Amino acid sequence: MAKESARERREKKEQFQSFNRPKLKITRTAADGTVYIDYKDTESLRKMISGNGKILSRKRTGANAMEQRMIARAVKRARYMALLPYVSSGV
Repeated sequence: MAKESARERREKKEQFQSFNRPKLKITRTAADGTVYIDYKDTESLRKMISGNGKILSRKRTGANAMEQRMIARAVKRARYMALLPYVSSGV
C-alpha cells in the first residue's frame, strides 16, 4: 500500500473551489440612463436566490457592489409584494 505523504494531502486540500456559473445580467437602463433592477421581474430574481430562499453572494451572481444592493432591495420588495417566497416551498 502506498501512503500519501502529508505534503501531498495538504496540496490536494488547499485547492480552492471555483464557481464556473455564468454571470447573470439583470440590470435595466431607464430612459434617462439610470441603471436599476426591476422587482417585478421575478424570473430573473429567482436566479439570484438559492434553493433555500437566500440571496446569493456577489461571487456567485457576478454583480458589483451597487448591483448587489439593488438585487437585495428588489428581492425584498418582491417578497413583500408576495411575488417571491421568503423561504423555499419544499416539504
